[in-house]
Amino acid sequence: QVQLVESGGGLVQAGGSLRLSCAASGRTFSTSAMGWFRQAPGKEREFVARIRWRTGNTYYADSVKGRFTISRDNAKNTVYLQMNSLKPEDTAVYYCAARDGGSYLYTAGTTIPEYTYWGQGTQVTVSS
Repeated sequence: QVQLVESGGGLVQAGGSLRLSCAASGRTFSTSAMGWFRQAPGKEREFVARIRWRTGNTYYADSVKGRFTISRDNAKNTVYLQMNSLKPEDTAVYYCAARDGGSYLYTAGTTIPEYTYWGQGTQVTVSS
């Protein structure tokens, strides 16, 4: 069974930085792409960033472009989200997601149905 475990969330002041990690485990784990989504109170879960596992190609939501960086460590089955210049509107629960390795991602990877596995989420709170 595949598990995704996020870590690195917390409370930070506006303008600060945080680095989220998501470690994937499971004997049969393989992925074609991993992503980060977030959900603020009273809002729908939204796409943040995506990385293709083999090529490292990345894609970002406009709201985080230039401030957030997604990266991965293939050997550790871990994806990271470096978040700089944080704003109060970045406050949300951040979720890691992975697409099954047997299914190539032909589309952008910005929607929930494109991912197979999900983590439990980690809270990020940015104070003004």
